[in-house]
Amino acid sequence: MADTDDRLLESRVRDLERRYADAVDSRRMDAWLDCFTEDGSYYVIAADNESDDLPLCLMMDDCRERLEDRATFVRDIWPGSFEDYQTRHFFQPLRLEPEPGAKSGSGMFRALANFTVFATDARGRTSLFIAGQYRDRIRVNGDDCRYVERRVVMDTFTTPGVVVYPL
Repeated sequence: MADTDDRLLESRVRDLERRYADAVDSRRMDAWLDCFTEDGSYYVIAADNESDDLPLCLMMDDCRERLEDRATFVRDIWPGSFEDYQTRHFFQPLRLEPEPGAKSGSGMFRALANFTVFATDARGRTSLFIAGQYRDRIRVNGDDCRYVERRVVMDTFTTPGVVVYPL
């Protein structure tokens, strides 16, 4: 029975990762927001800052209101003010485990995945945009699976253009 539960949990988490990538690549910011809990947060940080425990982030949405602001800016404010690009997210799941110190049955998990994001510009040129790791805290409650914290740790320190869309 535990094997079945583990596979079901992994399936729910992988579905969340796919929904996230589809939402961002499709620019459906409401669907992106729906991947987060009401107390969710989203950080994008360079790997050297992360390893040195420095809090300087490229993006730091530490509450629901900031997540909503990001969605509003991407959807309503920024269009037309930058050279647009199309993203494609790819990820490689590595680890899924109960969150250390969490009560048994709390539904809190940690997930680790490698990722790459490619970007295609208006002239059809595709390049590697970002590579790194997703270090996530995930809450699973029955069929509902969402990010409590999505931490994007970038191996890539310089992007080929501005970062507008969530990674």
